[in-house]
Amino acid sequence: MNPPEGADEIFGSEHGEDGQRPAVITSAIARRTVGELLERAGIRLDGVLAADALLVTSELVTNAIRHGGGLTHFHTAVLDDVLHLEVGDANPLPPTVRSTGRGRPGGYGWPLVQTLTDHIDVTPLPTGGKTITIRQRLAVSRWTMRIPQSQLPYGVRAEQ
Repeated sequence: MNPPEGADEIFGSEHGEDGQRPAVITSAIARRTVGELLERAGIRLDGVLAADALLVTSELVTNAIRHGGGLTHFHTAVLDDVLHLEVGDANPLPPTVRSTGRGRPGGYGWPLVQTLTDHIDVTPLPTGGKTITIRQRLAVSRWTMRIPQSQLPYGVRAEQ
């Protein structure tokens, strides 16, 4: 996706130089990417909204690496007052809630993502794998911008 001219302050896309592998390869790099994007959009990183966004980012990327066969793509944007985040992995199966209990670490990530986001879409890809797209509302109104549908991230629909 190519952002509209002059809109680079609200887009943060991470792709590898060869176009095949994302430049984001760890949850720490993904958090840093989203954190920088939030700061450019005027979101303070010491607030609850940023903490939630960074936690969701970390969980999705960690799950793609641990359970999804590896991260295949990563894209993030702030449009109007919403964080849009796409994380792709190599596993076509949707995430599931694991039972937690004594001796079983983990199992909290996917329920956290479901709780902290306003919208989740899991799309299997025809070539294998899946993309998880989330939207999380942010308390930002000064970044209102109309962007043509053709220039929005894959899966994001322009409001009419």
